[in-house]
Amino acid sequence: MTLFQSNLYMTVSAVIQTEDLVVVVDPAWLPHEVEEIRNYTYTILNGRPLYILFTHSDYDHIIGYKAFPEAIANASEALKTKSEEGKVAVVEQIKAFDDEYYIIRGYEIAFPVVDVCAAKDGDAFVLGSTRLVFYPAPGHNDDGMFTVIEPLGLLIAGDYFSNVEFPYIYFDSALYERSILKLDDIIARHDIRLLITGHGDSTDQRAEMKRRQSDSLEYIRAMRSYILAGDQIRIDGLIANCRFPRNMRKFHKNNQLLIQKELESRLGKDDGTML
Repeated sequence: MTLFQSNLYMTVSAVIQTEDLVVVVDPAWLPHEVEEIRNYTYTILNGRPLYILFTHSDYDHIIGYKAFPEAIANASEALKTKSEEGKVAVVEQIKAFDDEYYIIRGYEIAFPVVDVCAAKDGDAFVLGSTRLVFYPAPGHNDDGMFTVIEPLGLLIAGDYFSNVEFPYIYFDSALYERSILKLDDIIARHDIRLLITGHGDSTDQRAEMKRRQSDSLEYIRAMRSYILAGDQIRIDGLIANCRFPRNMRKFHKNNQLLIQKELESRLGKDDGTML
């Protein structure tokens, strides 16, 4: 296994090899970074089949898709069945990013066409002695997926369990909680030796995996509590120690707005009124 960390957002891509196959995970960001991943991959491929694994469809995680045109694509069923409007919107984000920074890529920009997908927890793809076991993980966005690669004991977590980001919630906070609680079941079912997150540092320490899970749960539950109490000072204090505050404040504010809407919707249903 080789990990590549981009200069942008500490984004992590991975190239994983077993006796049976090579898997490229979320190749990103800048053209020279994607090219480095591509060159390394083809250096070690040695006739094995090539797979590309997408943890979710955020544009930074699919941006290198067409640099591996012959790769067999793996993702969640939700990513595969994303609406055409949704796919176009993600591709437009890539093009807008490249336009903003005058970036020229040597490959086509496109939304992944998925060949192998997972619809439910425990769905698996097996080739020889290699097993990829999938766990759909919505919440951060609507089409996230955890993947366990056996027999290596790798847990590919996407944009969960980061040590540099608090939860970035673009879709649903309750689903986010359910997804990260799956860590307990995954650890019970598999011999997890390394957790690879989409941004930040990987960890091989079980206690650190659980700490990251606990920190994420505490953030979401505290946010709900402080919103209900109308306590903006304590809401702001939730990210008092974050490493990149000038950028992260906007994600924190967006979390607040999303969870506030969820609470308003829930309270409206509870008392029969529309809020």
